Amino acid sequence: MRLDPWMVLGFGAQGLFSARFLVQWIVTERRHRSTIPKAFWYLSLAGSALLLVYAVHRRDPVFILGQSFGAVVYVRNLMLWKGEPGREAAA
Repeated sequence: MRLDPWMVLGFGAQGLFSARFLVQWIVTERRHRSTIPKAFWYLSLAGSALLLVYAVHRRDPVFILGQSFGAVVYVRNLMLWKGEPGREAAA
């Protein structure tokens, strides 16, 4: 297997996207309650955007559709987070 720049991008994007669960788990354990931190949504958005670039390069319509929809959800959650009074201080 030849490791080209696109494959590096794909693996990096998948790693970034997967890191969100590690962040969520650590924050939940520290707070002793199920929590989705703001970093989860930023990692989701960044990983999803990079995976979308990779999917477009691969011309994979299933992958493209899946990552496109996710981005809408991640942006909306960040907008809701920003709009909640006192939420920034809690982060």
